[in-house]
Amino acid sequence: MTLCPQTPSTASFPTVIHAHWAEIAQAKGFTITDRVDDRYHLLLRCETCGGTHRTKLFVLMNNQPLCPHCVETRWREDATVAGVAFLERDPEDRHYGFYEAPCGHKLRRQFELIKRIADGECSHRCEICQNTKEEVEAEAQGWVLLGAAPTRDLNYRSYRHSCGHQQVIARVNMQTGRFNCESCGKGWASARSYIYCMRFELPGQAPIVKLGFSRNPESRLTYQLKRRPDLQAKILHSVAQSSGHKALCVEKQMHAALKRDHPGSVVTPEMYAPWLRVKSEIYTANLEPVILHMLDALPLLPDA
Repeated sequence: MTLCPQTPSTASFPTVIHAHWAEIAQAKGFTITDRVDDRYHLLLRCETCGGTHRTKLFVLMNNQPLCPHCVETRWREDATVAGVAFLERDPEDRHYGFYEAPCGHKLRRQFELIKRIADGECSHRCEICQNTKEEVEAEAQGWVLLGAAPTRDLNYRSYRHSCGHQQVIARVNMQTGRFNCESCGKGWASARSYIYCMRFELPGQAPIVKLGFSRNPESRLTYQLKRRPDLQAKILHSVAQSSGHKALCVEKQMHAALKRDHPGSVVTPEMYAPWLRVKSEIYTANLEPVILHMLDALPLLPDA
């Protein structure tokens, strides 16, 4: 059977809808409502959403047509689950769309990436906000973020120091401050350092304290010592020393005195290894006032 239009047609191409076309369309979830443009194009109505769209006869006969309205609905649903808002598809690339991030910035993303985010396989990040965050990190260390480091991997950035020197630095090092300017920076032995006392609250155990030295105690505590970011820890006191070498010598003298006078207060590594990345210099909490008194007895630098 052949389906013909109910009204006369002035089209310059055949308008009949053949029965086997209609059957194939029905089997694939569509109804042929008209022939449009030329002899090779059809107008299909989606049985799921009721929307219509043009498609080639060849596509209908040899492939599974996709309803663009249903596809866009899925894009919007994926975007909602992923935490962004779908705006429109990219007219330059059918694999991409434009989205509004929670921060309000407009992002260009692959549809597949948004689906992966919605499925929990990866997470969303706004490049504009990320760049601002990295600029603040650099400023806190006295540097200016210049951009990516094309000669290194994605973990590196190009920065300019306050002295004018440009340098490629791993972002994690910029975050922690554990690096030197290759032009004007000092090595740890000659740079100012600090002797500190830290307290740790280990789950299910009594508090413990650590005596040590570092050029940047906050960075050492946050990025080096703790195996878990939620571990309760605090820097109780720190005293500046003129150089890392000076701090090392003083710290060794203090440890020798503590181990000599309080041998029973030394904590073995097995007690704290699951929580701390260190193998020594840990004492029971009863030595906290002793260590703080030792730190208070150290001479202060003129500008401290």
